[in-house]
Amino acid sequence: MIKDLTAQDIMIKKVHVTSPTDLIAAAKLKMVRCNVGGLPVVNDSKRLVGIVTHRDILLAGGEALGLKVEDLMTKDLVIADVDTPIMEITKIMADKGYQRIPVAKKGNLVGLVTQSTLIRALAGLD
Repeated sequence: MIKDLTAQDIMIKKVHVTSPTDLIAAAKLKMVRCNVGGLPVVNDSKRLVGIVTHRDILLAGGEALGLKVEDLMTKDLVIADVDTPIMEITKIMADKGYQRIPVAKKGNLVGLVTQSTLIRALAGLD
């Protein structure tokens, strides 16, 4: 049952990421090439420090392309633990309008739960 699943059961494990010091233009190009709508931001120690989305870039306008990711990223994140129940993540997404929730273990990014992963999990249930 879906209510028994946790973040680690459905999360994307190979997550495309960016660095706080990367240019927004590079992050946007990575999103396009990887066909994703957002990138978790990790520092040199692989610690999750933010997230930047295609929407963030669009709202900032064309001049944002010359900025660094750290200048535009969202730093106040909702982060799931690997054991966070899917029902809790779904409620956060519905209440806040989030499309993706990073999954971290001891501050390090280990996965990403997206609306698509949730839909695939639901579609796979009997």
